Amino acid sequence: MSDDAASVREYDLFSPEAMTDPNGFLHRVRAESPLARVAGLDAYLLTRYADVNAALRDKRMDTANMARALQRLTPAEQEELAPVRESIEMWMGHTVPADHVRFQQLLKRYFTPAMVDRLRPRVREFTDELLDAVAPKGGMDVVSDLAYPLPANVIAELLGMPISDREQLQAWSRDILLIFGNSDVQQLRQAQRGMLEMHDYLREIAAERRRTPREDVLSMFMAAEAEGVITEDEAVANCVLLLFAGHETTANLIPKGLALLFEHPGQLARLREDPELMPLAVEEMLRYDGPASVIGRVTTEPVELAGHTVPAGEHIYLALMAANRDPDVFPDPDVFDITRQRNRHLAFGMGTYYCLGAALARMETDECLRLLLERCPDLRPAYVTPDRQPNVPIGQRLNSLPVTF
Repeated sequence: MSDDAASVREYDLFSPEAMTDPNGFLHRVRAESPLARVAGLDAYLLTRYADVNAALRDKRMDTANMARALQRLTPAEQEELAPVRESIEMWMGHTVPADHVRFQQLLKRYFTPAMVDRLRPRVREFTDELLDAVAPKGGMDVVSDLAYPLPANVIAELLGMPISDREQLQAWSRDILLIFGNSDVQQLRQAQRGMLEMHDYLREIAAERRRTPREDVLSMFMAAEAEGVITEDEAVANCVLLLFAGHETTANLIPKGLALLFEHPGQLARLREDPELMPLAVEEMLRYDGPASVIGRVTTEPVELAGHTVPAGEHIYLALMAANRDPDVFPDPDVFDITRQRNRHLAFGMGTYYCLGAALARMETDECLRLLLERCPDLRPAYVTPDRQPNVPIGQRLNSLPVTF
């Protein structure tokens, strides 16, 4: 075993190969150097399933999802953007494990499979409403007309926000997304403005829930605040996280999943013949092209990764998309197969920081695509190639997905 992690090979995630064919690139990296250095980002990249799975469960590695863009700023810019940093540092998954568990305990009853199943009729209602709105046009952009508003509506209802404000919530979510890209100072300022506006908005609703509690997350948070379990600042910050995370994951998964079905017409035909395959199909969508490409971690003490000892204080990118195509775990990993069994993908992470909203994202995607295929027997793509854009640090996202029906 080498003790010198700096001796591992270095790769450029911004090379044409990595940008245009990220999965092919990651196959090569996994075979050549399962632990790799990332050129220009002062980080390591881990690509094998076994290594990524172990790292996700390793208590010696802290979450590091805070945008590195914030860390590259000048002292004056860092001071100006301190409010956004302070808010993110209160988010579940961005805090010390004890604080993460404290919020997880409060929230988990809202996201159990049984509770999520109770939301299925509401998700179908929202999906029907969104499809009704575009039906006269004979077409839509799946991203902006369906995949973006649907989970925003669901999470806003869970939190206890009025229907009339949901377009504003989507706009704030888009602002907050800027924090996690390779954003410049101007974009980070926009993200901070959106986040602080949302904080003010949530504080007004929180005050109302103190006076008149309801059956929603904000009311539960206010009851926990009264018992001294959390502060209002923590409650507001974590409502922002729930809107953003609960929204963005599903908003990415639905169009990516549909694009995969269009690219594999045999699989689409099979799903139309047997809609009960949808839960398996959603798992394969998550494995094959899930919403999160990588998860960030920071070592808190020396850790052995892929045969190398990595010192404390190092940033590690855990490449979920590479792990989910590891041929040692998944037979024919580059084949999209909606009947795949024992699909042990890592799309929602693993261990302490496993995605709280995993069951909700699965259910929303299942119900949305099921209803879309049911209502639109002639659904087909209205594009030549999908509008895929590179994601930072690797992977791709769909900016739009026009369809006709």
